[in-house]
Amino acid sequence: MDAPTTLAEVITIGDEILYGQITDTNSQWISTELDALGIRIYRKTSVGDTAAAIRQALDLALAETSLVIFTGGLGPTKDDVTKKTLAEYFDTPLIMHKDTLAKLKAFFEQRGRELNQLNHQQAMLPEACTILPNTKGTAMGMWFERDGKVVISLPGVPHEMKYLMEAEALPRLRTHFQTPVIYHKVVRTVGVPESILAEKIGEWESALPQHIKLAYLPNYGQVRLRLTAQGSDEATLIKEVDEQIEALLPLAGKYIFGYGTTTLEEAIGQLLMEKGQTLATAESCTGGHVAHLVTSVPGSSRYFLGSVVAYDNAIKQKLLGVPEETLMAHGAVSEATVLQMAEGVRQQMGTSIGLATSGVAGPGGGTPNKPVGTVWIAYADAKGAVAKKLQLTQDRMINIRLSSTAVLNLARLQLSQT
Repeated sequence: MDAPTTLAEVITIGDEILYGQITDTNSQWISTELDALGIRIYRKTSVGDTAAAIRQALDLALAETSLVIFTGGLGPTKDDVTKKTLAEYFDTPLIMHKDTLAKLKAFFEQRGRELNQLNHQQAMLPEACTILPNTKGTAMGMWFERDGKVVISLPGVPHEMKYLMEAEALPRLRTHFQTPVIYHKVVRTVGVPESILAEKIGEWESALPQHIKLAYLPNYGQVRLRLTAQGSDEATLIKEVDEQIEALLPLAGKYIFGYGTTTLEEAIGQLLMEKGQTLATAESCTGGHVAHLVTSVPGSSRYFLGSVVAYDNAIKQKLLGVPEETLMAHGAVSEATVLQMAEGVRQQMGTSIGLATSGVAGPGGGTPNKPVGTVWIAYADAKGAVAKKLQLTQDRMINIRLSSTAVLNLARLQLSQT
């Protein structure tokens, strides 16, 4: 019989989060770690630095979940009220914890500093909690239990929070809650819109077993398909998910470039190394973004030789050999120009492959014939060159990212045919 689902709420504390002065990355990280344990996030909440807000959030969370994790509000200053509020909530006094005080003194001495009165108060901790020792900072974590439910309070500083989760909280949670096994596998696709992909694999999706769920996660020309299986045996789940992916391949295989965390640029790098090919890029509207993506992969120097950001037409002529007649007759944003750019950079760099982009990224510069979002991309190798026209958006940064994805996908498709 499967274990019952444990629900959790993550509550981040701090006026600076509510004001938008800092980005809450803690709850996202905690959610990922709890999911791996089979604990499902029911809700995420952010509250200000007041006792009333913390108590109200905790009342609501404990009424609907079995686990509550707080981050923030554990510093030594007056605006950090989490520890005092939780002590009052669980009807337990704050007491001086001598072992913690000794560790704090050693912590400061190692840094050539004295423990002042404010930091001295960090050793005052609720009597009824289990202390989670923090060797990365001065705020200890706290673990409370009531009626089988757990409340954990952690520092808001991300590296301290992560340390306490990994070293203290997660191991305790594994033994405290009986949780199911949850297995995720991500299938990464490119070059197909989410709606068209969903239509192509609709029957396959409808036939998935009840314990395997599918999520569509689109992002800049790519769609991740996340399969999530829940059960009691991980090996069985892995086998079942792999079988479902095998059934998916005939329907969407031409769009699939990798699995898990594999990026498109990593997949292309692998193809280039397998085929012993090298790459250079000529970029206009993408301004070097394609080269940035390619070189973000460790070891890319084995196959990437360089790039020309030919933003001005004079550079297209001088460095890439685009004839003035081509630019005059067709313009910079044209099939003829982008094909010459791809072949020109291939010859100039001495590479197997040249990629090129030229377009109207926006928000200005469009014409009736070439509105904002008009982009040409090209691929060239020793056998010839191919180009493709894109009609994208009114947003400059989105156009840059979509164009970069599209030209890398063009390279993937061409390389897969050779």
